[in-house]
Amino acid sequence: MNTSELQQEIRRLCVERNALLLAHNYQRDEIQEIADITGDSLGLSMEAARTDKDVIVFCGVHFMAESAAILAPDKTVLLPRLDAGCPMADMVTAEGLRELKAQHPDATVVTYVNSSAAVKAESDICCTSSNAVNVARSLDAKKLLLVPDRNLGRYIARHVPEKECICWEGYCPTHDRLTVADIERARAEHPDALFMAHPECTPEVLALADHICSTSGMYAFARSSEARKFIVGTEMGILYRLRKENPDKEFILPSKALICPNMKLTSLEDVLRALQTMQPVVTVDAEIRQKAKTALDRMLAVPRD
Repeated sequence: MNTSELQQEIRRLCVERNALLLAHNYQRDEIQEIADITGDSLGLSMEAARTDKDVIVFCGVHFMAESAAILAPDKTVLLPRLDAGCPMADMVTAEGLRELKAQHPDATVVTYVNSSAAVKAESDICCTSSNAVNVARSLDAKKLLLVPDRNLGRYIARHVPEKECICWEGYCPTHDRLTVADIERARAEHPDALFMAHPECTPEVLALADHICSTSGMYAFARSSEARKFIVGTEMGILYRLRKENPDKEFILPSKALICPNMKLTSLEDVLRALQTMQPVVTVDAEIRQKAKTALDRMLAVPRD
């Protein structure tokens, strides 16, 4: 089948299976094209919890499908590529986090949603890249363990100087590859462009940003800004929707290294096979699920800006 035929058959099977097709902002263009909803990891999981569909097809990576299973335990959650993992999420284990907690028993654990269910279950509260600072500010604790992204952790620490912040030494390999030289080169070529950066980038790169925000924040910023050109400091998959929503604006990727191979693993053929076979199914152990859900619920209770 060609691309169009694959897309049509996937949409037909979504109706037949009463399935909701979710695609992360970093997925391939042809998958985002036919998704019911595109968005960031937590936003998509919340959509999974809200829907009346029986089946969730999550085009993303493993921890995202786990989050959907945590928030929507009554639904069948399919991850078309079970081998689509997240290197940053894999940089922390529940055992390792327990050891760090034992060293700092007076600390509150703030864990990025880009983590496994088992790690979330060892955490006091979760955060996203868009609400991380608000979550940190909402806590009475004077000492925070920020897990697993050191770059997001340092970004949080700059905004809550009154708290002691201990950062786990994990990172996103894709965002970590973006360099100051990349941005300086892009700015030299496009001096009239604004640079928007994801907080998973290094502190040195964030220091150059005109606007620091999550992927969802980038969509909003691009829509509302009067600027016509933007340098985009995050994974290349975001360009599909940015260009679709803003056809009169230009979006520049400052580095060819801004591609996540795990996010690009999922193909239309994988999505079709998942709907045909109703596999692979992602589930979360009941005890872990409840503890992880508590950390997510605490985060969701934090007021938004």
